Amino acid sequence: MALPAIAPYPMPTADTLPANRVDWTVDPDRAVLLVHDLQNYFLGAFTADQSPVTELLANVGRLTKEARTLGIPVVYSAQPGGQSPRERGLQQDFWGPGLPDDEQAKAIAGPVAPQPGDIVLTKWKYSAYVRTELAERMKMQGRDQLVIVGVYAHIGVLMTACDAWMRDVQAFLVADAVADFSREDHDMALRWAAGKCAVVTTTEAVLTQTVADTAPKEA
Repeated sequence: MALPAIAPYPMPTADTLPANRVDWTVDPDRAVLLVHDLQNYFLGAFTADQSPVTELLANVGRLTKEARTLGIPVVYSAQPGGQSPRERGLQQDFWGPGLPDDEQAKAIAGPVAPQPGDIVLTKWKYSAYVRTELAERMKMQGRDQLVIVGVYAHIGVLMTACDAWMRDVQAFLVADAVADFSREDHDMALRWAAGKCAVVTTTEAVLTQTVADTAPKEA
């Protein structure tokens, strides 16, 4: 029930992505950037300093930096350590006790750690919407797009994207800013999202869209 040791694999590139069913684009005035579960405990399953975790952290860093520059809210999900069986619920059956009650394990990875003004939500289930304030915060801010990065692509990232769709929130799954147990799981998540609930995109595409949207318009 513990996390698997994740072998290195190449991060997907733009030319390998599935076709999207919709043509949504990221609007800085509508979007929230969600950094999903990038805690040391979850990243510890990857081989350090190799793909896909190297690109994952680099691309999340680029996206969080640009989001803060443009005034896009940056929200982090983070699971608590030392959960009781009651708090874990059915996750206990599938994954065991979860994170230990250890500050280093619970911490969000240093290269992409929250900055002043960012929001950190305590997350309990696969979807970052369940038992959190994410939906309420987005509604109060008048935002209806969610750009999702983090781990693991075929579990919490995908479930959050699907949950967003069920709330009429446009979800964007950034293919080279998420990672998974394997390239097979990663690709499955991208295919399912592109066909059912989200736009699958890349870091470069998101950055290009947001910059273009905020560029001064010619008279």
